Amino acid sequence: MGRPRILFLDAYDSFSNNVVSLLTTLLEADVDILHIDSPLLDPASPDFHDKLRQELQCYDAVVCGPGPGSPTLDADVGLIRHIWDLEDEHLLPVLGICLGFQSLAISCGASIRKIPGGGLHGMIRDIDFRSREIAGSSGNIFAGVTPFKATLYHSLCADIGQDSISEAEWSERRWAGLPELPDIVPLAWVEEGRNGASERILMGMKHSSKPFWGLQYHPESICSQSLGHQVISNWFREALLWSKQRGRVTKSRIPDCIPGSTKPSLLSQVQASRDAERADVFEETLPDEFNLTEYGTNATYASKVIQLPSHVEVPDIVELLQNGGREHIVLDSASAHANRIGLDVRGRYSILALDVADSLRLEYQAGAAHVNALLPACAMNKGHSNKDVKLGKHYTVWHLLADFMDRRKLDMPNAESPFLGGFMGYITYEMGLECIEVKINSPRGHERPDLCFAWITKSIVVDHLEGTLRIQYLHTSVSEADEWLNSTADTLQKSAIWADGLRVNDSKLKGARHFTPPITPTGPSEPASIVTPEAGEYESKVRRCQDFIAAGDSYELCLTDQTSITRSASLLEAHDVIPTNSWAPMSATKSPSSWALYRTLRARQPAPFGSYLRLGGATLISSSPERFLEYGRAGLCSMRPMKGTVRKSDAVATLRQAEHILHIPKEEAENLMIVDLVRHDLHSVCGPGNVRVPQLMKVEEYAIVFQMISVVEGQLPASTKGGGGGGGGGGRYTGLDVLAASLPPGSMTGAPKKRSCEILQELEGGRHRERSLYSGVVGYTDVTGRGDWSVTIRSLFRWDDETVRHADGAGETEVWRIGAGGAVTALSTPEGERDEMFTKLKGPLGVFGGRS
Repeated sequence: MGRPRILFLDAYDSFSNNVVSLLTTLLEADVDILHIDSPLLDPASPDFHDKLRQELQCYDAVVCGPGPGSPTLDADVGLIRHIWDLEDEHLLPVLGICLGFQSLAISCGASIRKIPGGGLHGMIRDIDFRSREIAGSSGNIFAGVTPFKATLYHSLCADIGQDSISEAEWSERRWAGLPELPDIVPLAWVEEGRNGASERILMGMKHSSKPFWGLQYHPESICSQSLGHQVISNWFREALLWSKQRGRVTKSRIPDCIPGSTKPSLLSQVQASRDAERADVFEETLPDEFNLTEYGTNATYASKVIQLPSHVEVPDIVELLQNGGREHIVLDSASAHANRIGLDVRGRYSILALDVADSLRLEYQAGAAHVNALLPACAMNKGHSNKDVKLGKHYTVWHLLADFMDRRKLDMPNAESPFLGGFMGYITYEMGLECIEVKINSPRGHERPDLCFAWITKSIVVDHLEGTLRIQYLHTSVSEADEWLNSTADTLQKSAIWADGLRVNDSKLKGARHFTPPITPTGPSEPASIVTPEAGEYESKVRRCQDFIAAGDSYELCLTDQTSITRSASLLEAHDVIPTNSWAPMSATKSPSSWALYRTLRARQPAPFGSYLRLGGATLISSSPERFLEYGRAGLCSMRPMKGTVRKSDAVATLRQAEHILHIPKEEAENLMIVDLVRHDLHSVCGPGNVRVPQLMKVEEYAIVFQMISVVEGQLPASTKGGGGGGGGGGRYTGLDVLAASLPPGSMTGAPKKRSCEILQELEGGRHRERSLYSGVVGYTDVTGRGDWSVTIRSLFRWDDETVRHADGAGETEVWRIGAGGAVTALSTPEGERDEMFTKLKGPLGVFGGRS
């Protein structure tokens, strides 16, 4: 006898894969997933009921999952409502969870109402259940279960007339149900005290005669105690017993008709595309001169390590090696200098890309039918050329990237450096929306890339823990590599600042020692035009968020707003954005360059995942404290959702004080919801049973804030067939699979992710229609399969296409943008969310005019 098979009806919840993982591992069952609006089963089709019955014959049971919205709306429950209408001869066991539970209750005659206060989201409660068997009946899935706590995620609840029962009778009659609703047998309750009153919320039920059960709470949440998993085991035992007693036998089915719980790998899809004789996009060439397929292949890694003087910091290295370039990528652990003298290292390495302008660049705008490949001048012995690489419905930019990386994969398991070479760049929030099939507001009115990656072959990696600097080159010529490595080392070691801290080309400091960082500039001498969010308008948006939450459309909405700063463009920006003498007086440059702004921000607000990028028409300056995703050669993936922030002050100066403030229901609920969402994202690639949470809601200390952080880890599945490099791929998963499945960052969206993003599009689509680089990600994926990405928060950015040259010859103006916001829940207050947004805005905004 084979493994039992369960059909999971997915209502687009951000916890669905966690439910599937629990079912798979706990019940040792195979679980297939079908969306509630799947075109495979269209209720409008004349043969719908026949197809539904035929499909259900292939399963031992059905689980109707959680999801946003209302069980009274057909669009929100879809196929789920048709399950309860099955004729007796076609019945099979069903379990409804949350939305599925509410839909079951409605089918039995119950009504649905809102929970006072906006709902219970991320709240952990004791479940009061019926522990004994039901007299004259069977099927109490709570029988013999040890008391447990479970997580609640719902704004609506089933009304079966519980309020009509007096307090004196409640203890006994709560299990009897009401004569008017004979099909509902109550199995579990939660009594929620609010403002001196008690709200009775039905948590579990069974149908009196059909094999239907329901749970309002979320058994799959990381904070639902495992003792409660016995309820799921009991349900499946009852389900199989019901089928056995009635002689119900499942039928075989056509393989792969309905997808399983784990996405196919990008490389397996690339291979399938090749097997179907699809033209290889990389084999399109420019006329006899350049083949993208061969670019960067057959490269060898070489490096040279030198000691890093304690007074030299990352910006000093950039200034020594920038060579007048205007494109730069710097991933800077700006807080690591302090870490070297005793603090915990959260960002051990800084990575500098060199010769970015001479690198291949891939640019993609969400929704486009092609990727723009900018071929470097050195590859063609003339100016840059563009090449459009065509995409298709089943061949996306992610397939192209996975294939490109696979062809250049290096097997170096003992490499000491986290990055040897590969793609570095940024991904916007709007690119993340495409990943979850959320329509982007249009018209966009620009041609900016949403994904911009440069292929980096020359780089510097600074190990702040060891105090070393590694010069690296992915090369095809040993002699050329040796010459470049030695020359670069000489440039650094023979500089004045390297030897004694003397700042380069600063005549005022000759003969004196000057340790970095220098005195932080206070900003431009001329005023900038700054447009900040209107406080009352933001509070109004918070209230609208809470209306959506109360209606059941979301559990948490990460609302943001944007500030714009219009100022005179720096004279330096048009030439060397990182001048050798970057600390010339401000009056000499009129406005400080973007590099000067970055040095200001990193001095004021050092962070472990800071960055400075000028790439693809964008300039990004970030002091991000949040790592989004890290993945390694052994297939281990790690995400660090950050929710819960308190700014350091005289009143909150110690870790203990911060823990006291942050370990409260509201803050913990924010963090928990994103942890469960991240688990769902990782499960979609790593598969059931391969995701764990080694750190939950730990408060960590940073330069100016305390943050509550959790760590979620996943293990990529082993190759299924045809693994290895060379473009084969087979079933091998890579970090790019996880990256594509996890965008946009859940800490910046809310849950459920897709519905929340759609709501946020509506709320945030006024004065600024796009978040753009804010709440996207920045980082790298390298030739050994490793990658590290941070969330672009605490950042400011601008686009070259917003620079305006004035007709009267008065110069140019440029527009900088800063995003800020916070997670809105049922427990939020508009005033509190407004204050949090403005607090987060202060840091980046402070580089303009010395504000703090």
